[in-house]
Amino acid sequence: MLLEQILFYFFATVLILSATMVVTSKNPIHATLFLVLAIFNSAILWLMLEAEFLAIALVLVYVGAVMVLFLFVVMMLDIDIATMRAHFIRYLPIGLVVFITMMVEMILFVGTRYFGLEQFAKPVAKSADYSNIEELGQVLYTVHLYPFEIAAVILLVAIIAAITLTLRHKPNTRYQDPSHQIHVDPKDRVELLKMPAEKL
Repeated sequence: MLLEQILFYFFATVLILSATMVVTSKNPIHATLFLVLAIFNSAILWLMLEAEFLAIALVLVYVGAVMVLFLFVVMMLDIDIATMRAHFIRYLPIGLVVFITMMVEMILFVGTRYFGLEQFAKPVAKSADYSNIEELGQVLYTVHLYPFEIAAVILLVAIIAAITLTLRHKPNTRYQDPSHQIHVDPKDRVELLKMPAEKL
């Protein structure tokens, strides 16, 4: 019990510090690496809550795909560090106001008064054959089936809308008609010519 609390506070502290460095770091590459560290610590906290599937999904999706993409994009772009610092100082008062507001809201609504052990009992430890994926699938496809399907339709509409908005038909662009290529006659595609042989 004591070891679990020590590990929780350690990883939670590292998570808070790395998240702070994401915002305050002057180098965008360093900020991206600190974000990777924050995601790793979040995954460890998920593991401590016995949510193995969510932890591995967090690592595979965000660290393995999204953050690698962010890192490549940041390294390829020619970012002016001096301009970024000027904008950071410019928007610092607004950022402090937002930060203080969020901290007050978290203290008021996410404190021990509403989410402590007095309100909710400690989760019971699961057995060795417990499957987090099976539990998540049963809840997702039974209790929350309609919200899940609605979210899938909304994402599909968003993808179609993004493709429609970015699709541009330029009159000078050369393109091929696949239907014309399929229905073409081989005789019209290749022409054989007979030429007299020449002696050297």
